[in-house]
Amino acid sequence: MKVLVIGSGGREHALCYKLAQSKRVSKIYCAPGNGGTSSIAENVNINPKDIELLLSFAKTNSIDLTVVGPEDPLVSGIVDRFEEEGLRIFGPRMEGAILEGSKIYSKEFMKKYHIPTGKYRSFKNLEEALKGLDEFLYPLVIKADGLCLGKGVVICQSEEEAKKSIKDMMSEKVFGSAGENIIIEEFLTGIETSLLCLVSNGKIIPLESARDYKKIYDGDLGPNTGGVGCFSPNPALTRDILKEIDRTVLQNIKIGLEEEGIDYKGILFIGLMLTEDGPKVLEFNVRFGDPETEVVLPRLESDIADIFQKTIDGTIRKEDLKWSDKCCVTVVATSEGYPKKYEKGKEISGVENLDKELILFHNGTKIVNGKLLTDGGRVLSVTCLGENFEKARKKVYNGIGKIYFQGMKYRNDIADI
Repeated sequence: MKVLVIGSGGREHALCYKLAQSKRVSKIYCAPGNGGTSSIAENVNINPKDIELLLSFAKTNSIDLTVVGPEDPLVSGIVDRFEEEGLRIFGPRMEGAILEGSKIYSKEFMKKYHIPTGKYRSFKNLEEALKGLDEFLYPLVIKADGLCLGKGVVICQSEEEAKKSIKDMMSEKVFGSAGENIIIEEFLTGIETSLLCLVSNGKIIPLESARDYKKIYDGDLGPNTGGVGCFSPNPALTRDILKEIDRTVLQNIKIGLEEEGIDYKGILFIGLMLTEDGPKVLEFNVRFGDPETEVVLPRLESDIADIFQKTIDGTIRKEDLKWSDKCCVTVVATSEGYPKKYEKGKEISGVENLDKELILFHNGTKIVNGKLLTDGGRVLSVTCLGENFEKARKKVYNGIGKIYFQGMKYRNDIADI
C-alpha cells in the first residue's frame, strides 16, 4: 500500500520511520517532509495547510492511506474533505478536532462532562480579562484560544506579567487571531504526564505513557516550547493512577463524545497533571504529540499500518497493541534563540558519527546542495531505546555531543529520574 504522511517535523519523521517497518507499506510520501524523512520517504513540496492540493496528490498517486501529523489541517477539515472523495485518512473530523482548535470549547467540554481540570474563565474582551485576574492567585496560566504551535501558553508569576501577556495576545495580537479570545486558568502543581490514546467506535485505548519537557532550560526554567525532550514510559503513571484516569477522565470523555454526537477516530492526546487532588486534564490535542511520538513509537512492536486501518474501520482492540519493555529517551537539539527568534540555514555536522543503536529524528532540517542545514527552532531529536533510563540517556547524551551546528542548544537533564 502507498501512504502519504502530512507534516514536516520529528513527529512525522517518527511516523515515516514506523510505517517503513510495515510489511504492508510499499511506498511512503511525506508532504513536505524534511532532511530526515527524505531517506525513507519521497518528500513532496506541498504545504500541510493546502488541503485541496494534498487531496489532488492523493487521488493522482492512488494513495491508500493518509496520516495527518499536525493539527492545522485537522482543525481545517482535511479528514472531512478526504472522506468526501472516498479516501482513507487517519485523524478526527473537524467536529472532533475542535477539542484542540479551541481551548475555550475544550474547557467547556471538560466542565460539561465532569472531566477534572483546573479552575478557569474565558474572555473575549481585553478590559474584562484584565479585571478577571483578580479572581486568581499567582502563578496563573494564560492561554490563547486558538492554535499557536504549542506556544500560546504563558505561566505568569505576577500581575504585571499577566497584564502584559493578556495585552500581547488580545491587543498586540502576537499570536494573530488565535489570541483574540483567551483563557485565564489556575496553575496546577504536581507531575505532568502525557497520555496518547487511540479513539475509535466508542473506544478509548491508551498507548504507552510518556513525559515531555516543555521548558527550554535545565531545571524546568525559561519559557515554554513545543517540547525539548521526552521519555517513555512515565513511572508516575502507576496502575492505580491509570485506573483512576480511566474512571474520572476517559470514561467521561467517552460520554461527552457520544452526547455531542462526535464520531471521533484517530489519536486523542491528553495532557495531565497528577495533583494532590488526583489527575487533572491540562489540555487535549487531536494528533500525535511531539516529542512524545519520538519515544512512544520506537517502543511499538505492532504493525502501525494495521493499527491505523483498524482505527479507521472501528475494529481496533487493546490486544492489537504490542509494546517493548525497553525505555526510550529523546533529547532535542534546538537553534539558538528558540522558542523566540532564531536563525535557519546553519550547517549540521556529526550525524554520520552516531552509533547505530541511536535513532535520529529530524524536526527542522533541509538538504541543500547535499548539505544538511537547520530549518527550524527544534532541529534534531536524538533517541535511544535501552534496558533502563540511565543506559538510554547516557547513550543519547554521548550521541548528541557528536553533533554540531552553530548555536546548538539542548537540555542536560532529560530523563534524569
